[in-house]
Amino acid sequence: MTHPARRRLGPRGILTAVLLVLALGLGLAACAATDGGTRMPAGIPTVATASGSDAYTEENGYIAVGDSVSPFDEHVPTIAKLDPELRAAVQAAATAAIADGFEFVVTSGWRSAAYQQALLDDATVTYGSLEEARKWVNTPELSAHVTGGAVDIGFTDANSWLSQHGADYGLCQIYGNEMWHFELAVEPGGTCPVQKDDAAG
Repeated sequence: MTHPARRRLGPRGILTAVLLVLALGLGLAACAATDGGTRMPAGIPTVATASGSDAYTEENGYIAVGDSVSPFDEHVPTIAKLDPELRAAVQAAATAAIADGFEFVVTSGWRSAAYQQALLDDATVTYGSLEEARKWVNTPELSAHVTGGAVDIGFTDANSWLSQHGADYGLCQIYGNEMWHFELAVEPGGTCPVQKDDAAG
């Protein structure tokens, strides 16, 4: 039985193959970073900063999109001004998640009323109406972030871990459309309440 002779790749063919492999690798890395890969911080959807508000400061609880802080960074206002029981629960959960191999960060915690209003104003511009914006950003009067009663957690794998184990620490995902948003909603070991569809209720 005879086999056809194998064609060898010349220098140009090898270069083409190497470039294709590199392009494929870079493309997959980009997808992982933007489509739910483990390194992409979770948080509220990116909104245009159209209001020009001066509320986007660390003192008001602001963390830049794509940035995060450790739940143990108690010198940062967004962590320092959390409800102490919530902060302790998040830190306990973070310790367990990290022990299980999951990087666990906070992308938003306490927010001032001014910062929350700026988020809502900018979300209204981004989504085209207050009604649509309210599905993602609550009013200052209703936001648990303003009272220090909510945290947004990253990364995606940590969100999944906390969705499974959060109730052990009293932490529950509150909104079906925000896998990153957790509040202290039950006694440790309790059963989390049924999730609301979104922040609008």
